[in-house]
Amino acid sequence: MIHAAFIVLKMAPLLNDFEGENEMKPNLIEPWSAQTSRPKVKAHTMTARAVLLFSVLTCLSCSALAESPASESTRSLAPVKTHQHHVAKEHFGEGDRDVEFHFSTFGDSRTDRKIKSITAQDKLFLTATAPLARMIKELNAKKSQALFFNGDMIMGYDADSTQVQREYAYWRGMMATLMESGTYVVPVPGNHEVQMPTKGSDGQVVKYAQTQLENIWRENMSDLILDEARWNHIVKTPFSAFDIHNTPLTSEDHLQTDQTQLYYSFDVGHLHIAVINTDPVGADASVAVNWLKRDFEAAKERGANAIVAFGHKMPFVYIPDGSTKASEDSLDNTSGQRDAFWSVMESYGATYFCGHEHVFHADQPTKAAGGQSWQVIVGSGGSPFGIKKGESKNPQDRMYAWADVKVHKSGALGVKIFGFDENMGPTQELSHWRIEPSNRLWSQVKSSAH
Repeated sequence: MIHAAFIVLKMAPLLNDFEGENEMKPNLIEPWSAQTSRPKVKAHTMTARAVLLFSVLTCLSCSALAESPASESTRSLAPVKTHQHHVAKEHFGEGDRDVEFHFSTFGDSRTDRKIKSITAQDKLFLTATAPLARMIKELNAKKSQALFFNGDMIMGYDADSTQVQREYAYWRGMMATLMESGTYVVPVPGNHEVQMPTKGSDGQVVKYAQTQLENIWRENMSDLILDEARWNHIVKTPFSAFDIHNTPLTSEDHLQTDQTQLYYSFDVGHLHIAVINTDPVGADASVAVNWLKRDFEAAKERGANAIVAFGHKMPFVYIPDGSTKASEDSLDNTSGQRDAFWSVMESYGATYFCGHEHVFHADQPTKAAGGQSWQVIVGSGGSPFGIKKGESKNPQDRMYAWADVKVHKSGALGVKIFGFDENMGPTQELSHWRIEPSNRLWSQVKSSAH
């Protein structure tokens, strides 16, 4: 390094000799047009200066490498056995080179005026701006190709349509950041979008889905479901098998309204994606099971090796240790409808990502009975935590969190959960695991038949 410094000192006068009265010196404050009006330095002068500067930089680099036992770039070439390296290998299995699609998912960013510490901005637009903005930034950094937002992006529950439209507009404005930086946003309807609290004859308030709210949903989300040109521009991986008319029949599953753009599905590579409305008019807290089965079967016939579904309400509630009740209601099972839905999920080896409960929790709900499908609740996008302080010993139950999922060509899903605490502390990896390809079940059935 001493030798390099000596060279610089020796060459400094030479460099100065090339500075003439007519040399152009760009001014970072002045506009470029003003700078270009000045006389230009001669070409041979610029070339000579460039050669001298290159020589100086080369000497500096060589000197640094010679005198340093190992530069930062040299050290980074050697494999480092850290916990992070181990987790990545275990998490993604085949390696990132085999990733066919990379998406993130969470839901529930609406907030509530009842919160004491709510800002004036959030009180007007009813969005938990701070945690949502933080998560958008994190998703940008991880370069997710798509975000599946699992409902409750607005507070809703308001007869004032102007307020409802204002909430949609604010949320869309925040999502525009993702759309313009490489992440396509796929919306999933939640109860706060399609339901309205209604007082019954007995005085009890019950939430029912309403036709006009389904229409307002379409007014605000139809351009996202799905814009092929924008998808291809943003995601770079084309989708297929999308048919806007592929929706449940109103003659089935107690449905009373057209579910266009509330139910829809498509493929990305060998991954099949289904979006469901868990609160359709006439059948609140339910899933159109007959449509879902037909949709999954068609995907199977097309050669899908992984199937995922996105909805708002979960079939199975999460009750933390030490608590006796869940913070939210689940899909209705009075007629066995919930179990019928989960039976379809199990039959096709599908994974279900949802929200509604303002928490992260993942499990295989029917594992004790041989079930293999995963339910992943990520309703932790900024809404008030459903689990109050002291109700759970698990600190993750009061963290803002999202799922980061990499889909491998084999059909395996590498799932990581990231989050940060209510004080907006550092982002942590909360969990990671691998979900086997959906078609593993189909191959097992074929082998047993033979």
